[in-house]
Amino acid sequence: MLDWFIHLSPIHQALLATCFTWLLTALGAAVVFFFKEINRKVLDGMLGFAAGVMIAASFWSLLAPAIAMVEESGGIKWLPPLVGFLSGGIFLWAADKILPHVHPGFPTSEAEGVKTGWQRSVLLVLAITLHNIPEGLAVGVAFGAVASDLPSATLGGAMALALGIGIQNFPEGAAVSVPLRREGLSRRKSFMYGQLSGVVEPVAGVLGAMAVLLMQPLLPYALSFAAGAMIYVVAEELIPESQAEKHSDIATIGLMVGFAVMMTLDVALG
Repeated sequence: MLDWFIHLSPIHQALLATCFTWLLTALGAAVVFFFKEINRKVLDGMLGFAAGVMIAASFWSLLAPAIAMVEESGGIKWLPPLVGFLSGGIFLWAADKILPHVHPGFPTSEAEGVKTGWQRSVLLVLAITLHNIPEGLAVGVAFGAVASDLPSATLGGAMALALGIGIQNFPEGAAVSVPLRREGLSRRKSFMYGQLSGVVEPVAGVLGAMAVLLMQPLLPYALSFAAGAMIYVVAEELIPESQAEKHSDIATIGLMVGFAVMMTLDVALG
């Protein structure tokens, strides 16, 4: 099975990997078939876990390989990662200001982005979709980087990143579907909306892999861009949401565990 995957093109690898992360989002959304509510402490712990995974992935799977690639090519090893990292944050900041969305637990009156009359369910899905764009992009760029034949970009590292992102997508799927069920939507509709938030990952993944294959000199920038976008999501949304109900110790423990899991996956497989 693994040999078959290894011989696929980076684009097909990225597509399959991001379909896996989408599947984990759908499994998380399927929690709604069994529970109408999730204990807030459990949810805060899961959000903290997701934040920890994304922080660790941003360094070990994205920034560290980007720095190594620039160093191997003889460039200024800090400059492309710095430019890419800040660009990723700026991109997510702009998307956050433009795309209408509302975060779980907040009233529709506190929706962010351009004002619109869209239904609350749509706004909730768009909030999680914002998270998934950089995640899908990161996985796609990581698989595209493997084709560069640089020692710092390995298939094991890309697979570890996809596995880590997939694991933390589970609570994100539940974070969409369960609040929708609590607000009166049917279980089926809540599940459909929850898994829909992950559809963007295969799209972003394929685009990321194609971009670095077509423009290989941009690879360090692309890796760092994805890292910056993910850190923006963590600092702007995941950590504040996980600590909104004052369960800071649970959220912090979740973050530590998530960081440790992703670090272990990347070091062991990468």
